[in-house]
Amino acid sequence: MARETSGVARVNGVELGYRIAGEGKPLILLHGGFGSVEMFGPNVELLAAGRRVVGVDLQSHGRSPAVERPMRFETMADDIAALIDSLGFERAAIMGFSLGGGVALRTGIQHPDVVDRLVLVSTPFKRKGWYPEMTAGMDAMGPEAADFLMQSPMYQAYQQIAPRVDDWPVLVRQVAEVIKIDYDWSGEIPGLSMPVMLVIGDADGLPPSHAVEFFELLGGGRRDAGWDRSGMTRHRLAILPGVTHYDINMVPALSAAVIPFLDGS
Repeated sequence: MARETSGVARVNGVELGYRIAGEGKPLILLHGGFGSVEMFGPNVELLAAGRRVVGVDLQSHGRSPAVERPMRFETMADDIAALIDSLGFERAAIMGFSLGGGVALRTGIQHPDVVDRLVLVSTPFKRKGWYPEMTAGMDAMGPEAADFLMQSPMYQAYQQIAPRVDDWPVLVRQVAEVIKIDYDWSGEIPGLSMPVMLVIGDADGLPPSHAVEFFELLGGGRRDAGWDRSGMTRHRLAILPGVTHYDINMVPALSAAVIPFLDGS
């Protein structure tokens, strides 16, 4: 098992809790909404077998004390860039899932100088990329969902690690707000300067066609690579079979798919 340490980084007026496992090149791991690094299950240890994994709990999530600051992808991306600097890394790979994927993508757009590689798991480049039933669920969520969600495994995990468990309603309110914000970052995708890997499940919360459109914006999927692979871009697309939005973060197939990309293949 990879050796683990933990800490808290103070950046941009907020505190971000994190766990570090493994040794080698750094990989910043960003969880989905209402989660923490534990949301990645066995993938943390699998990824840490070959690199230093820094599992960060985003604003008001997990080990990070809740703050009364509007939750936005852009400001959380600034937090991650500042965290990379505070940990003494010149550059780091970033891998984000769902909400964390949006933060990872914005970090790559806003702070390309600190991002070595980008892995975006179940991450649309625009809000309308989600299936309509997903956006309907986001639109319906409000602060009152805090009580209902206290019956969920996400709250049980939060209870174990949150500095102030009574801040759960703050987290729910902030997430419910950020997931309603409309966005379309398609104009910024072609300008990404680092290699990008997109990963979704074939039964995810966004259709495979959206991931293909995303891949094409990066310059991928436009021609045959040729026998010598000369037509291949540095970007990658993986669609995992039999995987949903609710288990892609946990299945070992996720780390198996991304490790070769993180290793430079």
